Amino acid sequence: MTSMTNCARSRGMKFAVAALSVAILLVFTARLSAAEPTVSTTSRNTEIKRTLPNIVFILGDDIGYGDFACYGATRVKTPNVDRLAREGIRFTNAHATGSVCTPTRYAFITGQYAWRNPAGAAILNGEAPLAIDPTKPTTASILRQAGYTTGLVGKWHIGLGAGDLNFNKEIKPGPLELGFDYAFFYPATGDRVPCVFIENHRVVGLDPDDPIRVSYGKKVGDEPTGREHPELLTMKPSHGHDDTIINGISRIGFMSGKSARWKDEQIADTLTQQAIAFVERSQDKPFFLYLATHDIHVPRVPHPRYRGASECGVRGDAIAEFNGIVGAMTATLERLKLADNTLLIVTSDNGGIMDDGYADGAVEDANGHLCNGVLRGYKGSLYEGGHREPFIARWPGKIKPGSESNELIGLVDMLATFAAVARSKVPADAGPDSLNVLPTLFGEHTSRDHLVVQANGVAALALIQSPWKFIPPPAGAQQKAGDLYNLDDDLSEKQNVAGQHPKILMQLAERLQALRKQPQSRP
Repeated sequence: MTSMTNCARSRGMKFAVAALSVAILLVFTARLSAAEPTVSTTSRNTEIKRTLPNIVFILGDDIGYGDFACYGATRVKTPNVDRLAREGIRFTNAHATGSVCTPTRYAFITGQYAWRNPAGAAILNGEAPLAIDPTKPTTASILRQAGYTTGLVGKWHIGLGAGDLNFNKEIKPGPLELGFDYAFFYPATGDRVPCVFIENHRVVGLDPDDPIRVSYGKKVGDEPTGREHPELLTMKPSHGHDDTIINGISRIGFMSGKSARWKDEQIADTLTQQAIAFVERSQDKPFFLYLATHDIHVPRVPHPRYRGASECGVRGDAIAEFNGIVGAMTATLERLKLADNTLLIVTSDNGGIMDDGYADGAVEDANGHLCNGVLRGYKGSLYEGGHREPFIARWPGKIKPGSESNELIGLVDMLATFAAVARSKVPADAGPDSLNVLPTLFGEHTSRDHLVVQANGVAALALIQSPWKFIPPPAGAQQKAGDLYNLDDDLSEKQNVAGQHPKILMQLAERLQALRKQPQSRP
């Protein structure tokens, strides 16, 4: 522990010396500019951009509040994630904004609650049109304009194309039209077709003689489905997930074309290699990497070297594989001497779930592991287990090592926060619900006093206004008041106190209704 502390201090001293050198350089540049009018503004801006920190944002998939050891897990080891918590800040009141994947990713990219745009408010299939207007600023486009090289590696799941998607041709608009310089990604989820990688605008490994066809309505091609031939499956579905069989696993949706398909046990390694390559190519100027992993979403098929790595079955083994990705990225930053000038964040897109459509033993082999810890609910729920997430940030010399915060933040805040990291202003038409929580990463109080969280669809919303949580009654329900919880006293949401606090319930209900009608919540 002492050597690690000394190492952290050493990195902090190096960062401080580097920062002092930059300050001296900027003062000297300013004086030189005054004496020599011919020095251009462009040259000065170039010098400033060289001092900007890199940003690496690692977004896990379906990782719950209790899935890391530093958040209480005992049946799975996550040493690489835990190390970042020791060297940075660990949040206990961070939220994914959505309790399912598409809304959270939409909010992260746009800085706008997904329920404001029905196109991005629900789980999309693998052939859905792009849910984001390419003319609007995004997290990536703001950083690119500030001088960053921007890259996406991993899961996309916010739609592609303009409604006439053909996977055998150029696929756009997509990530590149939203501000990314480079993109290596898959369209939707691991359990949805098409099961292929896309690099920029083209499917990787596509054979023109083996074209891809995708349908979410009727069967395409002549390949067997899990519904028709369960005897061909290596992993059987528990519910749904019984369409085209790929790698012995039946998926959601139908697909023809075999040449470009991924191998499930190789997905993590493929994405890690692509992420490392992007960092290596981009290291000479500021870069932003959005690394959206497949782990630990279903189907859970970790690489054989991770089989048996945990004490809670294949789901725990997938967590161990995610921990390996974090370790590989951390090691890469250190090898390239970039770690001291990089804001590195690890979090997830929604809460954990055990059985998510495949009979993979996750429930039977849990061995006491609670994916969301003490929280109530799972992925897809408006309860805390659906959206309260692990959130760890490390930035040597800036973020105090080993710190913890219970301040309220959401992934919708990353647009404004990353803009602040890049010393850039958020355009007036960007990030209508995104607040700059960078000071919170440094241990200060947040500027956020409330957060709207969402399940699947525009109607399923709840309001957090610390310490209170208000969940409206479902449409058509006999219960008219809704639920009210005091999260400071009852994080597990066991006691609905709506009857004891009718005024607070009414105030929160009215505020949520007002937020629905307002075009933005950012001041």
